[in-house]
Amino acid sequence: MSERGLRVATGDATLAYYAALRRRGFPELEDAIPADCSLLLVLRRGAEVSAALWAELAAPPAPVPAEAGKRHEIAVEYGGDAGPDLPYLAAAAGLDVAAYIRLHGSVEYTVAFLGFQPGFPYLRGLPRALHASRRASPRTQVAAGSVGIGGAYTGIYPGRGPGGWQIIGRTAAPLFNPDSAAPALLMPGDRVCFVAA
Repeated sequence: MSERGLRVATGDATLAYYAALRRRGFPELEDAIPADCSLLLVLRRGAEVSAALWAELAAPPAPVPAEAGKRHEIAVEYGGDAGPDLPYLAAAAGLDVAAYIRLHGSVEYTVAFLGFQPGFPYLRGLPRALHASRRASPRTQVAAGSVGIGGAYTGIYPGRGPGGWQIIGRTAAPLFNPDSAAPALLMPGDRVCFVAA
């Protein structure tokens, strides 16, 4: 991935490798960016991958403790104008709307990675019954804070813009602030619980 980027296939162990690399602090690494089943390692200019880093990547990673990462409780207004796709998804899952909301909020999700928009969290842990394909025709505008379903993930749009996920609700939580020392509210490995507002 360019002269300074190394893409490593990590499968379901992406967060474990990410945590291990952050813990060890390899001097040749400028950044490690988790994605879906892979990590992008960005090397410092002129640096090469050390034998120690190769060994870390070749070894099975230590499991990430269940309590790793910060825990965030996010209030969501489900349905109505805030979640126009909720009735359709509930019917497709064989649930009434109230049961769908309860099931979506019954899980502690893990931020697998960020992408699409700055601060957009891809949250792993969506119950299998709630998995749903993205919309056949994306919307040209999705409101900031929209909570959506895309395949096996649930996520939150930090900003207004186009989007193809099924929208089930909206939160007022500010997910991205470029003027903050830590611009993204949620980071890989953090845990998220949704609460019906």
